[in-house]
Amino acid sequence: MSTGPETRNWLELPLDVTASILTRLGAIEILSSAQNVCSLWRNICKDPSMWRSIDMHNSGEGWDMEFDLDKMCAHAVDRSCGHLININLEYFGTDELLVHIAERSRHLKRLRLVSCYGVLDEGLSEAASKLPFLEDLEISYCSISKDALETVGRCCPLLKSLKFNISGCRRYIESDDEALAIAQSMPELRHLQLFGNKLTNDGLKNILDGCPHLESLDLRQCFNVSLGGNLEKRCVEQIKNLRRPSDSTHDYEFDAEVHSGSSFEDYPSGISDIDLMSDEHYDDYFEFSGASDFSDYDDEYVFFD
Repeated sequence: MSTGPETRNWLELPLDVTASILTRLGAIEILSSAQNVCSLWRNICKDPSMWRSIDMHNSGEGWDMEFDLDKMCAHAVDRSCGHLININLEYFGTDELLVHIAERSRHLKRLRLVSCYGVLDEGLSEAASKLPFLEDLEISYCSISKDALETVGRCCPLLKSLKFNISGCRRYIESDDEALAIAQSMPELRHLQLFGNKLTNDGLKNILDGCPHLESLDLRQCFNVSLGGNLEKRCVEQIKNLRRPSDSTHDYEFDAEVHSGSSFEDYPSGISDIDLMSDEHYDDYFEFSGASDFSDYDDEYVFFD
């Protein structure tokens, strides 16, 4: 006689296995849904060890999202209790949020900012001054200038990897400002990606001089750089992994369309028998929901309204 397929109670999994599964979700999924499944999952999701790495990956369609990503991110950072070492922000963020992260995560090693248009020089500079252990920084499609890069270089002496990417443009506007800032303030760099940058051969020479430990250099869509002769020879001899301006972009994770030079040229555009929680456990959900009046919200989050 068939008894049908065997069902498993997920609550019987060892706690470390459950935690390992939950860490594979992004922070948005954990805070908006996973932690509300049952009291066991909620307790696991409140453990600071769950928040050593925070991934706020999203589609970029924030206007259609019912959650306040800045509040949600601040809450996730606070849950880490100072143990955060890696964070990824995409399509949201402000100077205030970035400083909040830095003040509560002084041992942060990796910071990734993608299309964070609300993060400007002032916020990045102040955050960098509080992140002496930062080793890996990505700034892609953000409004950041050479001034903030210089501050990062001065304040983050352990920085080994920098990605500073924009959209490639064929208007041939030349600028070595960022290249000079990098060359003069980041001597310990091993990996540098400057996708779409407007640097010239002179800027490249300065980087080779100022960053003698470089092992990889990505110059794809840097159309003002013309490799040849002694410059190319030097790049080949000094750089183990060199991506030239005209190299394929098939493995580049963002839109690699070359722009003509508009004013927007720098932008890319099976659970069974689970003990469901009582209503009182759904507070976190409403903290991030646009429908909440935040009447019981902690004062420390007010500045994210």
